[in-house]
Amino acid sequence: MTSDRRDGNAASPQSRSPGSRPVRPRDAASIMVLDRSDARIRVLMGKRHSAHAFMPDLYVFPGGRRDPSDHRLGFSGDLHPAVLQLLKSVEGRPLTDARARALALAALRELYEEAGVRVGKPNLEPGAGLPFLPDLANLRYMARAITPPGHSRRFDTRFFAVFADEADIDASLILESRELQDLQWIDVNNLPPLQIPEITATILADLRSSLESDPSLPRERSVPFYFMRRGRFVRMLL
Repeated sequence: MTSDRRDGNAASPQSRSPGSRPVRPRDAASIMVLDRSDARIRVLMGKRHSAHAFMPDLYVFPGGRRDPSDHRLGFSGDLHPAVLQLLKSVEGRPLTDARARALALAALRELYEEAGVRVGKPNLEPGAGLPFLPDLANLRYMARAITPPGHSRRFDTRFFAVFADEADIDASLILESRELQDLQWIDVNNLPPLQIPEITATILADLRSSLESDPSLPRERSVPFYFMRRGRFVRMLL
């Protein structure tokens, strides 16, 4: 692992009441769906509802926190071994296979709930958690970021990417939801003037660099990890 420390301005902390207990980050997952059907590469983004307590009215990738039920979801295709290994590469106690898969499953569940996009085969089992069996095989692990201390809500988010053509996603069939509105396909090399969180802009910059290096986004790649340490913004490569 290598690290690069910067000034701690990745996000502006929301105030907490004096003497309150520190907020522990919760597992979350986000996904960049990439459309490469023409010369441009576009990524799906949407505007978070104004009623959200966390990042209201900002444009982000589909995603959300990992739910306990994500551990029980079936799937039709497993993570690539290199992606699974990278997900488990953490400081301290490594993730189990089950927790790593649950993060990937959370990303695809949130993509369906927030944008109506299904990645996987139809699930015909009665009472199944989702109407499809998520296919994890084409996911790339792109980044990890922990919300800085001081926020009222904090997340330990893993960012994934998937090419629409590899996952049989029709770019025209996306549906807005109560969670994510004004869904747009954004040119990664020509961002419109949208309100985007700083960490999202950072992940987009990493995406551009990765695509320039190898447009196929190989699964065996270094993954940037962003977090705060002693008041400074740290970028570490996993």
